[in-house]
Amino acid sequence: MDKKKRPTIGIDARFYGPLGKGLGRYTQEICDRVIALDPESDYVVFLSPENFASFQPAGTNCRKVKIRVRWYSWQEQIILPFLFRREKLDLLHFTHFNVPMFYRRPFVVTIHDLILTKFPSLKATLLSPWMYRLKNFAYRLVISHAVRCSLKIITVSKFTAADIISQFQVSPDKISVTYEGVADNFSFSPADSAKTLAHYGFSEPFFLYVGNAYPHKNLEGLLKTFAAFQRENSAEKVSLVLVGKEDYFYLHIKDLAKNLKIQAVYFPGYVPDQDLSVLFSLARAYVFPSFYEGFGLPPLEAMSLGCPVLSSSEGSLPEILGEAALYFNPYQPEDFLKKMTEIYYHGELRASLRTAGLQRVGFFDWGRCALETLAIYKSCLS
Repeated sequence: MDKKKRPTIGIDARFYGPLGKGLGRYTQEICDRVIALDPESDYVVFLSPENFASFQPAGTNCRKVKIRVRWYSWQEQIILPFLFRREKLDLLHFTHFNVPMFYRRPFVVTIHDLILTKFPSLKATLLSPWMYRLKNFAYRLVISHAVRCSLKIITVSKFTAADIISQFQVSPDKISVTYEGVADNFSFSPADSAKTLAHYGFSEPFFLYVGNAYPHKNLEGLLKTFAAFQRENSAEKVSLVLVGKEDYFYLHIKDLAKNLKIQAVYFPGYVPDQDLSVLFSLARAYVFPSFYEGFGLPPLEAMSLGCPVLSSSEGSLPEILGEAALYFNPYQPEDFLKKMTEIYYHGELRASLRTAGLQRVGFFDWGRCALETLAIYKSCLS
């Protein structure tokens, strides 16, 4: 490359912000921080109409482009390559696997997990069986292209890196692991406690889950284990609170709770960060029963607010949470129940988990993630 020419780097940020949930937080942190770290390059950030106004670049070396192309659509494969190519980018960062197959200029891709290849289930879709099989086939083609044609693959855990190497026979040298960080946008005031709990209609003690209700999250297992806990500890007035935006999957979990006749299960829907910080701070424990995670950000957010974590031992979770969580086997209901009982009744255990959790959170920093991501850009450009 001509050394006198400033490189132009693009970021596909259509997931930017709350719109993209966990992926949106990753995209937001990368955009905000990397561009601020790199005044020597010019950036083009591609946004959707819904989040175009949300992104406000700090410097003059960034230009926003609004594109009306939804992710996972046929337009993404056909129209996006043209929109990207006309910007004459030296490098483009796709923050998710959905790289257009006809885009042939240099790019890096972040692959967060291989959940769709690990848990291809009709329970995880509203599509008809033949449409789901067609969509899953297209997904495999797209992610295979992203892996094969990228200059570099960024992933968020050693667990996912090993998954990619095993499934696609990729050289380990092509993969870089950049751990995510923990957002510092939570604030908590003890004065908010009673008011917040009264607003949502439950009281202490309670177990807490925050996240979506996709089948691999194993909320069915959580409900059944909580029902067993209630039967064995009928004198305890304990609740289970499941926080997440209501959708088809949460409606299914609500119906299951009714069918199992479980008492004291609450579904507050979407909860803003300020209220969520109160729930994290007051919960007896945060419970994460997932069968598979590429990273696992919610339990780290719980730890950052002093909430003890009861976690599945599957996927990347032991790598990310280290010794700061109490683990159970999600495929063994009796182990799940035993650990739920243990963390509920043992105050000393919860205190030690709080201390360990606050220490563990310090290992995950968005600033470091951004620096490592920028270093990957520079290595590809050189």
